Amino acid sequence: MAGRRSRPVTISDVASLAGVSIATVSKALNGKEKVKAETRERVLAAAEQLSFRPNALARSLLAGQTRTVGLLTSDSVGRFGIPVLLGAEDAFGAGEMAVMLCDARGDAIREQHYIRTLLARRVDGLIVVGESTDPRPSISRDLPVPVVYAYAPSDDPDDVSFIPDDVGGAMLAVRHLLATGRRRIAHITGPTHYKAATDRAEGVRRVLAEAGLEQVGETLYGAWSQRWGRQAAEMLLMTHPEVDAVFCGSDQIAAGFIETARERGRSLPADIAVVGYDDWEVLSAETRPLLTSVNPNLERLGHTAAQHLFAAIDGKATPGVHAMPCQLVIRDSTAPPPAPAPRD
Repeated sequence: MAGRRSRPVTISDVASLAGVSIATVSKALNGKEKVKAETRERVLAAAEQLSFRPNALARSLLAGQTRTVGLLTSDSVGRFGIPVLLGAEDAFGAGEMAVMLCDARGDAIREQHYIRTLLARRVDGLIVVGESTDPRPSISRDLPVPVVYAYAPSDDPDDVSFIPDDVGGAMLAVRHLLATGRRRIAHITGPTHYKAATDRAEGVRRVLAEAGLEQVGETLYGAWSQRWGRQAAEMLLMTHPEVDAVFCGSDQIAAGFIETARERGRSLPADIAVVGYDDWEVLSAETRPLLTSVNPNLERLGHTAAQHLFAAIDGKATPGVHAMPCQLVIRDSTAPPPAPAPRD
């Protein structure tokens, strides 16, 4: 009989041979619910007789799973959310999971609607992607499935959250500037109410303190824009013409700074070295000189968040806010200053 079978054995075949429902086979094989001993033995005997080996779908049925996850984003622009989502989707594809993507566009009411919709589709878990690294309200407390937060951490320390290590990323940038011989370093960044801006400023402070150096001027806080980069450059170069390096809290700010510095006759990187943040290729690869920048590795962050959602679905959650390391991408804007000409 087995020799004539032309298709893989299914859970339905086991149920038919044992004379029970598919649900009973699931209960008997996963061992998590009470089934009469006689029934369980009959199911196990049928599975052995048919050489039943559950495939991914059958295993998910046995575990009461749908092999479907929800990705819920609030990043309506997508500048940071899209790389995180791509990394998560890549991990889910490798794990043979179907993905349902919902964009709440920063609207709390829309977000609640999508949560209800995803739960109605019986997703096994959720990844919530924020639009900034500022903590966001937890949605985990009343949900029947595990939730992992990516980029924007949950405000509940018992949740599982993944964020880029902005303090560490800024430290990479400033240590690099010091390694190129710069000693008069200034910092221009985004608004004070953004955690990313204050974290990056903290990274600058730590490294300069370690090196026994004073920052040139106060940290200049403003918008995440090229316009602010230009305005800050005017202010900085007027009040601190001695500056020989600037770490900018975003590539947009860095692009604006470079534009104004060149207009004011400064040679980059000979006079001033510049480092940006985000490694946004549309800017970092288009500035002149090419921009050294900190890459927050958002795709890897999304991939890691997805892997931890798998673990949480299996009951192995890792609570807390996990900071993921960044990477410095070195380009022309931080070449070492030229050596002084030898004396005759």
